Amino acid sequence: MIDDVISRVEQAVGASERWADTGWHVGFGPRNVTVSNLAEAEALPRTSVYRHEAINYWRQVRLTGSDTAAAGRKALEALSFGHLKEADDALYLCQYLEQPFEGRANTWIPLYGEFRKFCNSNN
Repeated sequence: MIDDVISRVEQAVGASERWADTGWHVGFGPRNVTVSNLAEAEALPRTSVYRHEAINYWRQVRLTGSDTAAAGRKALEALSFGHLKEADDALYLCQYLEQPFEGRANTWIPLYGEFRKFCNSNN
């Protein structure tokens, strides 16, 4: 069972490292123009009113993805030693950092819920 949790955390680490590349639909500007990832934001014409806003948003996604991936790797290390409390702390941080993108990134929040169920069933 712990192997399933480890596998899901490994997948989540990889996914969060790619958030800015794979992206999701976000509307910018008064016309709510969809810019779905960092590459699209950087490709916008320099005269676009919302270009700077879109680039900043997707750079923040990239930074948050890196932070959650780092915390996810700490969780993996803790899980490999059977330290569930340390893993819980790291996964809590991951889902906390993901909250500004809730409903879009959809990576750590569901995983943390599943991890808590796993911990409760093994106590």
